[in-house]
Amino acid sequence: MSNLGYFGAGDRVQLTDPKGKLYSFTITPGKEWHTHKGWITHDDLIGMPEGSVVSTTAGLKFTAFKPLLADYVLTMPRGATIVYPKDAAMIIGVADIYPGARVLEAGVGSGALTISLLRATGATGKVHSFERRTDFADNARSNVDAYFEGPPDNWSLVVGDLQDQNFDSEYDRVVLDMLAPWECVDIAARSLRPGGVFLAYVATTTQLSATAEALKEDGRFTEPESSETLVRGWHHEGLAVRPQQRMIGHTGFLIQSRRMAPGVEVLARRRRPAKGAYGVSED
Repeated sequence: MSNLGYFGAGDRVQLTDPKGKLYSFTITPGKEWHTHKGWITHDDLIGMPEGSVVSTTAGLKFTAFKPLLADYVLTMPRGATIVYPKDAAMIIGVADIYPGARVLEAGVGSGALTISLLRATGATGKVHSFERRTDFADNARSNVDAYFEGPPDNWSLVVGDLQDQNFDSEYDRVVLDMLAPWECVDIAARSLRPGGVFLAYVATTTQLSATAEALKEDGRFTEPESSETLVRGWHHEGLAVRPQQRMIGHTGFLIQSRRMAPGVEVLARRRRPAKGAYGVSED
């Protein structure tokens, strides 16, 4: 983003009132932002450093910052439910999305995860995204372009089905956010280089189980691992330090695995299966 540390025309500004309520808009020369207690002229914000306190014409005060990535994705227009910042951060870390990585993404939705992938891969990387629905793709493209102030050079978006594509060890990472990721295990295996990471984001235990079993049956991936992320804020005022009453609980599960070398058989995991994990014997 331009004018680092200072506001300029075209920048997003996030205003926070003394109660912690957030307001966001794009700075446009000549415009005004109105509240129930006066207004703020956009021109007054141009050239002002971030972290300034601004007042309406009636004296209502706000702290002004440019929005962080988490702030942006939580307030941007949505077509599909977004991948929340806590999960996007885990995906970047767990899947080891690094600068220069070639990432294949399916299930763009509103573009929240796409933005994180693009930032992590950087100018030397590549994110190739697929989305079945045209309306979702259009919304995601609008959100991504708005965040990066134009179409990113390292991103391509295709409206279509991932299963209809044909890739050959072209990608370092495959990231899926879709209803039935187990249907894309084969194309993921064909797309990934040896050692590449497969990661799927799913909402239910049924989806988690189906994806895990598909990875095991495929034979080209390591034993899958899964997790979920829960975030609990804390209240701290003087000596009163305690967990907040509300938390960001379950939003989805992450399941990840790595691509084996071609022709190499996966070592069988030596463990005692959980009681009843594979049904009850009829004997």
